[in-house]
Amino acid sequence: MAEGGRPQASTQGSAAVPPILEVRELKKHFVIQKGILRRAAGHVFAVDGVSFSIRPGETLGLVGESGCGKSTVGRTVLRLVEPTAGSIELDGTDITRLSRAELRPYRRQMQIIFQDPFSSLDPRMSAGEIVGEPLRVHGVASGKERKARVAELFERVGLRKPQMDNYPHQFSGGQRQRIGIARALALEPKLIIADEPVSALDVSIQAQVLNLMMDLQRELGLAYLFISHNLAVVEHISHRIAVMYLGRIVEYTDKKTLFTAALHPYTESLLLAVPVPDPGELPQGCRFRPRCPYAADKCLEDPALREVRPGQLVACHLR
Repeated sequence: MAEGGRPQASTQGSAAVPPILEVRELKKHFVIQKGILRRAAGHVFAVDGVSFSIRPGETLGLVGESGCGKSTVGRTVLRLVEPTAGSIELDGTDITRLSRAELRPYRRQMQIIFQDPFSSLDPRMSAGEIVGEPLRVHGVASGKERKARVAELFERVGLRKPQMDNYPHQFSGGQRQRIGIARALALEPKLIIADEPVSALDVSIQAQVLNLMMDLQRELGLAYLFISHNLAVVEHISHRIAVMYLGRIVEYTDKKTLFTAALHPYTESLLLAVPVPDPGELPQGCRFRPRCPYAADKCLEDPALREVRPGQLVACHLR
């Protein structure tokens, strides 16, 4: 930690690696308006003094309950939402107060993958047009060059070239998210904000998308800010993790430390709320005993499944 408690960029080996993203004391307060005249009646402190850094090739997991402000952090970093205070440095350049025109070159360096792969894709555009749109908007490629680049992106994310002509409704949820990933990669960014990118997908598909993102990170040196409420997902993909609660980061450390030696009570509560079964080491007696708030000595004996009310069976000594 730096002076004043601000987290520092982590290191590789003995030398510090300069961060691609450095966020300092970031704040975003929303005004609550009431009455016909819409007068200010208070503020929502969605993000209230958040600091962190991400280096090239690294994933910082930002985790917390719904409403804690983590998605607002991601959108504020991208300047999709304007910050109230604080600073955002991208690859050493402070982009916090840049005008739209000044910010445009930096938009190519940071992209976003949205939560819902269906609502984030224009149903009137083909998949190829969606992936190629950033190239058109930024004037990077046109004509055959753009089409070839889009075909390359499709193959990179596990889609086939003929699928470029299909529309979003013709793809599965996992395939639509692959389209979103391909679109995010189109401008060869250095940083990708992934806002709950697998929460809308079936569990069987989530691992495929996460593994794809990890493969792309290794190949391209991408930095991820991975936003999620799912600790199991965050553990799988992250190098370091920041835990948010009501607009502030309450714990910030590497993945191994967080899951084996968490310090903040809120982090401990989050970890306790996630069942982590280990079939190789079953507890003595009742399987649920180590996590049960009512556990007693008799629970060291394995309870039988028995009928306690007509039509209702339970395997518990205490019921």
